[in-house]
Amino acid sequence: MSLHCDNLARAVSARVPLRSLGFMLAIALLCHGCGTSGPARPDETQRGEQAAGDDLEVLVSPVAQAAYEDVLEAIDGLDTVEAELQLGQFVLEYPDFPGAYVNLAILYERTDRYDEARIALDQALAVDSEHAAANNQLGIVLRKQGQFAEAEQAYLRAIATEPDYALAHHNLGVLLDLYLHRPAEALQHYQRYQELLAEPDAAVGRWIIDLQRQVGSNEEAARLAQEDGA
Repeated sequence: MSLHCDNLARAVSARVPLRSLGFMLAIALLCHGCGTSGPARPDETQRGEQAAGDDLEVLVSPVAQAAYEDVLEAIDGLDTVEAELQLGQFVLEYPDFPGAYVNLAILYERTDRYDEARIALDQALAVDSEHAAANNQLGIVLRKQGQFAEAEQAYLRAIATEPDYALAHHNLGVLLDLYLHRPAEALQHYQRYQELLAEPDAAVGRWIIDLQRQVGSNEEAARLAQEDGA
């Protein structure tokens, strides 16, 4: 498993009975697709977004608890087809938990079913329009659909709701860095992401050094151009 996955696993809470419907799914899906480290300037695969599920903040009925445990078993076994079926049934029976829709969207996005992911996220946001995890995942889907400006706004909504939402800072940094080519702003969000982790992410640390050099070079070039113009 790569450093990226190891650090994510540390950053996301461990499973807590009755509360973490989404966390185990998010870790399983993300780490299942992780690659190895690469060149100094990582490509999209190596510098990619991070998804995370929701934390159920209320106690649920014994029936919902049983359904939740079944979903966790499917997720633990990386049986994503079974997890999708069970999550689909869960949201039919318990439609007021936005995190379940977020996890469905993660499954859809991993299999390139972006329209279905958008529908699931719309359902999550219909329950809670300020749901940070839903907006974070929406940003990922929008970016993959090439809607970069809309993706930026989704990440910003997630951060507006939860200013210390580390994954949204990470994902906004990726978007600003690789797709919108605004390195100074990307640098700020990578640095904030690092600050929010219990332990620094070694890969992101390298990205920060990379961008600090780039931003410094850009500032120096702009200074010299201004002097030449004077």
